[in-house]
Amino acid sequence: MNSLTWKVGAAAAVVVAVAAGGGAWWWLQGRAPEVSYRTGKIERGPLQATVSASGAVNPVTQVSVGTQVSGQIKELYVDFNSEVKAGQLIATIDPETFEYRVRQSQADVDAAQAAVLTAQANAAASRAAVSRAQVDLTEARRDFDRKAMLVDKQFIAQSEADKARALVNSTSESLKSAQAQQAVTEAQIKSAQANVAQRQAALAQARVDLARTRITSPVNGIVIKRAIEKGQTVAASLQAPELFVIAQNLRDMQVDASIDESDVGRIRTGQRATFTVDAFPGQTFEGEVRQVRKAAQNVANVVTYVAVVGFSNTAGRLLPGMTANVRVVTDSRENVLKIPNAALRVRIAGVEPEAAGAAAAGGADKAAPPARPASLGDAGGWSWLPHAQAQQAVTEAQIKSAQANVAQRQAALGQARVDLARTRITSPVNAIGVERAKKK
Repeated sequence: MNSLTWKVGAAAAVVVAVAAGGGAWWWLQGRAPEVSYRTGKIERGPLQATVSASGAVNPVTQVSVGTQVSGQIKELYVDFNSEVKAGQLIATIDPETFEYRVRQSQADVDAAQAAVLTAQANAAASRAAVSRAQVDLTEARRDFDRKAMLVDKQFIAQSEADKARALVNSTSESLKSAQAQQAVTEAQIKSAQANVAQRQAALAQARVDLARTRITSPVNGIVIKRAIEKGQTVAASLQAPELFVIAQNLRDMQVDASIDESDVGRIRTGQRATFTVDAFPGQTFEGEVRQVRKAAQNVANVVTYVAVVGFSNTAGRLLPGMTANVRVVTDSRENVLKIPNAALRVRIAGVEPEAAGAAAAGGADKAAPPARPASLGDAGGWSWLPHAQAQQAVTEAQIKSAQANVAQRQAALGQARVDLARTRITSPVNAIGVERAKKK
């Protein structure tokens, strides 16, 4: 009996223990989790609005030095990091070929000047021939007048007067021929003088090409790039090859920061900016916005604009090409009431605004907008008449040929003047320059 009572009591105790454990488990599952909050201090102080961007450190003025002539590099006088002065010789191209061209052009000038002297001598001979023909014509007319008088008095035959008249006509034509020959020699003088001018221009061009074999620095600065070696052959074609890159001043530099199009409206010239570089972690450098360029850059459908942030690099620590992380202060306030941004976005579990809930329900059926990518002769008698006529046709053809040559030379002169005028690059419209493709 006692044994049965003990078994019943043990079973009841087990049932009570199981029921108590299940009740405790149910009570703990139904209880809400404990909520914890993080507090922030409401205070007064300065407040700034900034725009973040990245860019590269560059010299303010960076000059690419090239060559306008082709040849082999004979000497190099500078290397990386060399300081140079404006006009300093930094490299030479083998000048031997260009020296021979100068000599050849000088010889052409001397030959053209000799041709001028020859043409002047021919002109003097032509003037003497004209004078002699004028004397012969005067004598022939005097002889004809005398014989005409004798014919009237019937002292001589009429045939003598006819011969005298024929001689007058012949000497008159001889005078015209001599005058035409004089005009030819005068034209030859002008042609020879023009040839001298042409040869002198070719000589000047050869001297210019010879001078271009001496590569000099256009500015005072430091060589930051050298793209050639001694003995290397460079070929100047439509685009001059780059030999050196010279930074004019590494103490006054700039950061070319890429500003997103959504932020560029807040950037103004003169705004203060700070930036950091990976080479000096934990150090902040200061500068100011000097320019906001209006030329847009589109990379992978992301539009950015370049803001130039100038700064002083007196210690020379920052080098060209470094990546800078820039923060531009667009606005600032002093002594304003400040609270943490997280306090404006607090959400209490179980309590959601109706607008937020409706927006969540309505947006479930719509696709989420795509995320914005990150920013980033002579005639001696009647038997010579056919020959004289043929010579006349030849000279007339020569006149036409010379006139055509004049037109051709005038066209070449006009083209040369047009090319000379095209060396002056002018603006076609009234506008603002938004991009410069190449620095000096």
